[in-house]
Amino acid sequence: MISRRSFLATTAAATTAIAGHPLFSVAHADDGFLEITAGPTLKKLYHEDAKASDLWLYNGKTPGPEIRVTVGERVKVRLTNNLEEPTSIHWHGIRIANAMDGVSGLTQEPVQPGETFEYDFVVPDAGTYWYHAHNKSWNQVARGLYGPLIVDEATPAFDPEHDLTLVIDDWRLQKDGSLNVASLGHLMDWSHGGRFGNYLTVNGRSRPNFELKEGQAYRLRLINAANARIFSIAPESFGALVLAYDGQPLPKPEKPAYSPLLLSPAQRMDLLVTPERDFAFEELSGDTPYPFAFFKVQGRQDTKKAFLPLVPNPIPEPDLTNAKTYTIDMTGGAMGRMVETVYNGKVLTGEDFPRTGQLWAFNGVANLAEDPFFKIKRGESVILEVLNDTSFLHAMHIHGHHFRVIEREGATIDDGQPWRDTFAIGPSQSARIAFVADNPGKWLFHCHMLEHAAAGMNTWFEVI
Repeated sequence: MISRRSFLATTAAATTAIAGHPLFSVAHADDGFLEITAGPTLKKLYHEDAKASDLWLYNGKTPGPEIRVTVGERVKVRLTNNLEEPTSIHWHGIRIANAMDGVSGLTQEPVQPGETFEYDFVVPDAGTYWYHAHNKSWNQVARGLYGPLIVDEATPAFDPEHDLTLVIDDWRLQKDGSLNVASLGHLMDWSHGGRFGNYLTVNGRSRPNFELKEGQAYRLRLINAANARIFSIAPESFGALVLAYDGQPLPKPEKPAYSPLLLSPAQRMDLLVTPERDFAFEELSGDTPYPFAFFKVQGRQDTKKAFLPLVPNPIPEPDLTNAKTYTIDMTGGAMGRMVETVYNGKVLTGEDFPRTGQLWAFNGVANLAEDPFFKIKRGESVILEVLNDTSFLHAMHIHGHHFRVIEREGATIDDGQPWRDTFAIGPSQSARIAFVADNPGKWLFHCHMLEHAAAGMNTWFEVI
């Protein structure tokens, strides 16, 4: 493993990046489809003298090409699978037609090696989203199969030079600087907190520099693409305000409600920054702050660039009085409460757990059951009561919908909580979330610590 000290020493000279969108392009076919290929790529993640890593990437880039569209626009993507195993693409946070959601085994058959699949949908909401592999995600996302999906407002709130996308990831590297592929699927990760890396990148680069202009307003779009790491940051340390969570704008920019802010796997956060001096993003979960992205502020400009207020997306408010309530009891994992667990219709015993890798359960069921967790009519309101009866934090994600957290044990919840598509729930904590089931189809509810999902923390519900 690469030590923190050696990591800091070898990355002291950060790579310079310009302000604006990542410089990744994606080709259009004659029929209007964006061509995206998932395939193996040898790429150096560490330094030039390090060994190249065996990555799986979209169009050979890490992260994959930024797909940028305008709200209400049609997205057409042709996925070609050049991997050695089946794959699919999930469009995280987008409220789209169920057949396009990209969940292998639930909404589509996985795309086999050498085959293609065409995704075709309309984006209903502006905001910061992302796309990633959704077949054996614990393996495919860890190797690099993800990219940003940015949906601009009808009139973009910021011009391109003041709108930056930052895709944050951690990689588990070996002493030679290459990705530790052999450790993928390790049951220690699956039964504990998930797969953590020892090397952070932003837009595929270690500790990059971004150049900003003093006194100008910038939108920084943060996307956590890590398998399991929760990033702990303090935006107030450089005067940032929060614009949006999970793509959904707040009524107005606001100071962080608490510090440090936690950015769980799959979550996004848009920040408003008007820099007066150089600053850095620091990861604060360790013993000492670790700066992982630097912002160099140039001289003050005479003309300030205006930006437009963000417009709320049309997400329906749940009717809490008449909502139907369903309870999920999360069990299992190391040091957790074990219950009778059913997997593929069979009660697991003894060696079944390590053999199948099914170490967690929702209501005593590991992974997708044949029948839905619940079935509900379109337009009805839902309250999910989530009980974390385990020793680990989980980042819970609902497909096809956005929700509000209406209650959290040990915390005061005010009215008007932000819309989310992924929320964190701590060990031995309970929480309640509410949403309107207005999108017909079969929808996944799972932990976005991807090893936890693979090891049983998946269920689904149906909107009819």
